[in-house]
Amino acid sequence: MDALSEVLRDFRLSGVNYGRCELRHPWSIAFPQQSSLRFHFVSREPCWIHTETHGWQELHDGDLVLLPQGIAHRLASAPGVVDDSLQSCQVTKLGSNVCEVVREGTGETSTLFCGSMALGAGALNPLIALMPSIIKGCDVAGNDPIVGPLLAAMTAESAQPQMGSATVLSRMADLLVARLIRCWVNCSGASTTGWLAAIRDPHIGRVLVAMHGDPGHNWTLESLAGVAGQSRSIFAERFSAILGEGAARYLARLRMQLARELLEQSGMSVAEVATRLGYESEASFARAFKRITNVSPGVVRRSISGRTDMDFGF
Repeated sequence: MDALSEVLRDFRLSGVNYGRCELRHPWSIAFPQQSSLRFHFVSREPCWIHTETHGWQELHDGDLVLLPQGIAHRLASAPGVVDDSLQSCQVTKLGSNVCEVVREGTGETSTLFCGSMALGAGALNPLIALMPSIIKGCDVAGNDPIVGPLLAAMTAESAQPQMGSATVLSRMADLLVARLIRCWVNCSGASTTGWLAAIRDPHIGRVLVAMHGDPGHNWTLESLAGVAGQSRSIFAERFSAILGEGAARYLARLRMQLARELLEQSGMSVAEVATRLGYESEASFARAFKRITNVSPGVVRRSISGRTDMDFGF
């Protein structure tokens, strides 16, 4: 199995929260920057999305937008509606991670299904960073024959909700987002440098899978060259040529990225994170963390105490 297939085989999304929304015009909800992916599916318009880069964009019935990096954005029933409507919504929990959001009124009703997802495969983090800040499902549906029927199925499920509809929608959303990401990978140009080129390389790709699969292992240049099936000098030269940095530097940055995620999301102590990522002492880990991120791990852990990505419950 090639390295890209290996990464995609391990592709897993864990649902953080989902919300089925019935909102009466005029309405507007702001979504702050977060580390998880976000998506919004429009079962019934009107609905507009605003991002700093693209401004206002109209969404239509059956549209799905994916925000891979969870950038800040706003949904509204019309451009220019910016008053936060969430405070006037009734939010009802339908399960451990699904809720229903209703805003009463006399205006036209918008029906949405919104969600946040966390990656379950660390090897995909660099891939997510390469993706556009916003992707529309309709823009890639022609490249994947399953996307269109999935969107149609979600439209039907949202239009006539039954017992368990929110859970069914969340499962379809997981599959749809996974296929959108895979479709983007397959449609991306075959560049000769960068992460996508590296994961497609038969030698370097195996090394990336090994690094991301076990970042706390005591990797050396010799052991990584062995994984690549190359001599140490050839491997080091090839890795740097494709990725623009040495293997040791790449591994250190990967470890610190994972360390930040663990500190922010898992509640692990600095010592526990250091051990998990293969450092002999908390002090050596803290020095490496500050050298690469310019902040101490203790500061990161304290700054997120009591904070969650899901400020709005979905």
